[in-house]
Amino acid sequence: MQTVMIVGAGKGGTAILKIIKETAVLDVKAMVDINPGAEGLRIAKESGIPIGTDWRYFMDQDIDIIIEVTGNEQVFIDIREARSKNTVLIPGSVAFLIAKLLEEKEELISKFRNETYKHDLIFNSTDDGMIVINNFSEITVFNRSAERMTGIKRKDALGKKINEVITDSMLPRVMATRRIEANQEMTLANGLKIITTRIPMLGENNELMGAFAVFKDITEVVSLAEEITNLKEIQTMLQAIIQSSEEAISVVDENGKGILINPAYSRLTGLEEEKVIGKPATADISEGESVHMKVLQTRRAMRGVAMRVGPKRKDVIVNVAPVIVDGKLKGSVGVIHDVSEIQNLNRELSRARQIIRTLEAKYSFEDIIGSSEEMKLAIEQARLGAKTPATVLLRGESGTGKELFAHAIHNASDRKYNKFIRVNCAALSESLLESELFGYEEGAFSGAKRGGKRGLFEEADKGSIFLDEIGELTANTQAKLLRVLQEHEITRVGGTKPISIDVRVIAATNVNLEKGIADGTFREDLYYRLNRMPIHIPSLRRRKEDIPLLCSRLIQKINQEYGRNVEGVTEQAVNKLMAYDWPGNVRELDNILGRAIIFMNYNETDIEERHIPDLIGANKPSPSVETSEGAQTKTLTQLVEQYEAKMIRQTLHKLDGNKTKTAKSLGLSVRNLYYKLEKYDIAKDGMQ
Repeated sequence: MQTVMIVGAGKGGTAILKIIKETAVLDVKAMVDINPGAEGLRIAKESGIPIGTDWRYFMDQDIDIIIEVTGNEQVFIDIREARSKNTVLIPGSVAFLIAKLLEEKEELISKFRNETYKHDLIFNSTDDGMIVINNFSEITVFNRSAERMTGIKRKDALGKKINEVITDSMLPRVMATRRIEANQEMTLANGLKIITTRIPMLGENNELMGAFAVFKDITEVVSLAEEITNLKEIQTMLQAIIQSSEEAISVVDENGKGILINPAYSRLTGLEEEKVIGKPATADISEGESVHMKVLQTRRAMRGVAMRVGPKRKDVIVNVAPVIVDGKLKGSVGVIHDVSEIQNLNRELSRARQIIRTLEAKYSFEDIIGSSEEMKLAIEQARLGAKTPATVLLRGESGTGKELFAHAIHNASDRKYNKFIRVNCAALSESLLESELFGYEEGAFSGAKRGGKRGLFEEADKGSIFLDEIGELTANTQAKLLRVLQEHEITRVGGTKPISIDVRVIAATNVNLEKGIADGTFREDLYYRLNRMPIHIPSLRRRKEDIPLLCSRLIQKINQEYGRNVEGVTEQAVNKLMAYDWPGNVRELDNILGRAIIFMNYNETDIEERHIPDLIGANKPSPSVETSEGAQTKTLTQLVEQYEAKMIRQTLHKLDGNKTKTAKSLGLSVRNLYYKLEKYDIAKDGMQ
């Protein structure tokens, strides 16, 4: 982890310190401010971070990054002159920009950039030369080892056509043929002998993106093996070269017994001298045949042989040459090149591209607005649910934000780098929903695609699938979903072979599933599978104290959509919004604010009461069973239901929201009580 020193402990420095602590991407080694009482110094001290009033005191430490947020240009100049060449100095303006990006939770992009930075470090620290060109044959990467081997400066190579820099480069040919050319020998213009592998870069849809070459300097070791004829002289010279070389080197005698290895060999293979010296040449091979033994048999050099070595099964390329003295074979010397790092980098880059391309979960818990106790409880339960693989059932009225919770749960889980698939179960017919969810085989029905089609459950493998309006599933689809939850496998429409999947199911409903079970429209066994971790999202009328916060966030969103600059809502307008019960919940509030902003003049900056359309039902008194002139017009059934709702409210309040005790007191089953709570729209204040 890179180390950082923050110079300036005011508001900016304090904010950056907090962000770095939260994200844990940097190790803060020190925080400095000329004001000993600065807020940032107090926080840093509480966190065990060294503090001081003079940044010079910490300059002799191993600091990778210095963030200067004093706003004093002279301080910035002094630090820039005093820092080491390996220390990155970030001015305050750049630091605040970074802080803003981090605060906006662009975690994926930040991570991708961080990985790219690491890759650049690896590219420039490896002993392998690396050159990358785009599909116009222009050089985009030219690392330090390539500079050293070719004698061409990076600044003179970047952006130029590859054949203008290296006239006999075969990278354009690799792009034309789209074929890998592995372990090719080549002599550079300066006489340096190299072994190179050229690989075309192809995109997701097989489009050509460019090509890259990785090459090693093999001049010194191979020349020694081929030209020197005295084995003792070889050993003397090799001892100095091999022990200091970053290349993994091994030497065997004429019988194929190991006589010499260097530290780089041990690092690469994981084998120490006692496991190799005096042992057969096959001792280090985990996959493939011994190149040393083939060279001893044929007395000819072999180059570019791919194999795996050591207990770590490292992918390597091996070059071996015979050692001949006075016409007699005395042994062979081999140079091993590690190619697994390049393969790992390619896999990581492909993985990062896949994440950027397929990630669909857009929201996190920071996007959920709410300070009411009920909302805090729902968020806390959702955070807990995100850390487990259990199925989550989100319950709440339409417009309460169930999909927002589903996004946040996926993004907070260990599946966040895999797909997040959303399905509205009520939007598709039974036959179409079944084929979309589970896929189909070729010929399953008229119009089926050749080769069949993967279903959404297969697409979501290793990720999450959000099934909205789960209560609308038909009995047949419910049975298939139950199999997915129980057996973790699906069978395509028209198929017979089960397909194993690893999918986290997040379901949501705004209907009473208990009533559905009682009516026979929803399977009880599926209900218990889905209801393992239920989360009740409160309606807006039960958390009206959140309306001001919601207004602020929604206005920001609407400003971006409509190109407006509305700043907020007046107190009178808020009071009008608070007086309404919001049957459409947050979705309706978004609609009302959007309509208000549309009809505002462009010079108006606050939503006033007159801008808000009439809210039908605002300030209406609660229903009552006391007889009145209005009540006389109701039917007996309506009056009985009114009284029943009143008695349930009173009993529920008396028993502190305990639904089990309430049902027992009223002589009802718990299932029947839940049905009546939903029917009469009675707040669910208890959790039992």
